[in-house]
Amino acid sequence: MKLKVYRYYDGIEKPRYDTFKLEPTQGMTVLGALFQFQQKFDDSIAFHYSCRGAVCGTCAMLINKVPRLACRTQVTSLLKGELKIPLSPYPALEETVEWNPEEEILVEPLPHLPVIRDLIVDMSKFFDFYKYVEPVFKPGDPTPEKARHMDPVAIPELELYTNCILCGACFGSCPVDGSDPDYLGPAALAKLYRFCIDPREANGIERLKIADIPRGWWDCEFHGNCRRVCPKDVPPLIAIAKAREQLNQEREKIGDK
Repeated sequence: MKLKVYRYYDGIEKPRYDTFKLEPTQGMTVLGALFQFQQKFDDSIAFHYSCRGAVCGTCAMLINKVPRLACRTQVTSLLKGELKIPLSPYPALEETVEWNPEEEILVEPLPHLPVIRDLIVDMSKFFDFYKYVEPVFKPGDPTPEKARHMDPVAIPELELYTNCILCGACFGSCPVDGSDPDYLGPAALAKLYRFCIDPREANGIERLKIADIPRGWWDCEFHGNCRRVCPKDVPPLIAIAKAREQLNQEREKIGDK
């Protein structure tokens, strides 16, 4: 098999692709293939990784034109075509490069974010949007002696959104983020909804009003890529739809008064 990798660094006129031939071993991931690329072909290649266990989210990148975690993506499964994901078109799909998916694995940086070097992108904008929604627990009661208890019935829905590892895969696959640089994006909105539905929160629905702006809840076009690429199955679309519904209900109440 071959690994075809996007290369870019300050000083070169335009990005290029380097191709490295290797023999995949049993259980080899794309991250493992990148290590081999680094050790045997070019040790200057730059990419992020940390836990290697799909927990930290730092190794998200575009693999065969789909945002994925390199540490959990098996190269043999890619070559066999077992990991295909149907996605709505987004800018990265329109940027074509010659490659044979039956023999090559194409590795590129996460879309919609500035490239610093090779596969490393500047996540500042992603985290600026995350900070904008104030992802901090704001309790509605005094600090208890031991712990704040929560009705077990509320836990399953809450866990859907607490599972987010902030890898940015949803952001990189979102057609709206690709066309509107000001859109808060699926991860930030899902996290905001997580605090809205937390029964221990003081503000509840008031939280939703932070993103009650054109570039917030109302900018989503429900393409669904965010859910399809999420390594933790977080459903931003459900959060966005429910947030819109609740905000519209609030407006109706105000209008009836």
